Amino acid sequence: MSDLKLAKLPDRKPVKIAITVSPNLNRKLDAYADAYKGAYGDEERVSDLIPFMLEQFLDGDRGFRGKRRAPKDASRTARS
Repeated sequence: MSDLKLAKLPDRKPVKIAITVSPNLNRKLDAYADAYKGAYGDEERVSDLIPFMLEQFLDGDRGFRGKRRAPKDASRTARS
């Protein structure tokens, strides 16, 4: 265990994931990109918005956060 206050940086290598979406979801994503441009004045590609949308969704899902937190907290206690 290091004496440094800053923990080891996490893996930051991007991972490319290819998905296929329904035509309906594609229209919604395009509409969201348009709404984003209207709100912020910046045009962003749907493919650039999706990772942030997914991260916000996962961070906001209480049930998922609770399931992720339980094992993580246990490992922190073991390290202390």
